[in-house]
Amino acid sequence: MHTPRRVHASLLGLLLLAAASTAAAAEGELIRLDASRSEVGFKVKVMWLLGVNGRFGKVEGTVRPDPFRNRLSVDARIDVASVSMGRRSYEEWVKSDEFFDAANHPQILFESEPFPRARLKSGGELRGDLTMRGVRLPVPLALRPPECDRPAFDCPIRADGEDKRSLFGMGSHRGTLADRVDLEFSVFAVPPPRDAGAKPG
Repeated sequence: MHTPRRVHASLLGLLLLAAASTAAAAEGELIRLDASRSEVGFKVKVMWLLGVNGRFGKVEGTVRPDPFRNRLSVDARIDVASVSMGRRSYEEWVKSDEFFDAANHPQILFESEPFPRARLKSGGELRGDLTMRGVRLPVPLALRPPECDRPAFDCPIRADGEDKRSLFGMGSHRGTLADRVDLEFSVFAVPPPRDAGAKPG
């Protein structure tokens, strides 16, 4: 019930919007993540056996193309209050100061390093910084190859990662709850109006 570095998966959203529009990327225009369709899932093991799953249903952010170097950079913002776990008691627990501390830290942030645009289609490492509960740390993500010809529009851009919750000040229940948190980002992009019908390049 804690979220790891996979939050970097939010950055995967940035790559999907980059893939979304060649024209926009070529001109260096910002592309927005589609908050209504993007999400970040997380899993932590209880007693090192059973997995407890949750997801954040609201992920916002932008992808910034660098037309001169053919690279992209992404920033993503995850709304902690959008967490869903199937049980109200679990949701209130992870939003408390024992875990995400939504009252004082309502967002989880991810800022990627610039990466080659071609990586959106090939997959590969996605590096960046994750900020959670006021703690900012570098996090690595693994970007998956897309499952369709129009990633971010017809299918999500996905990225996986893991982190240790204790590094972000979530050290409670160490006897029953694993320190490792697995994350999965699934991100869609909003195509620029003029390219809404165009195929991404």
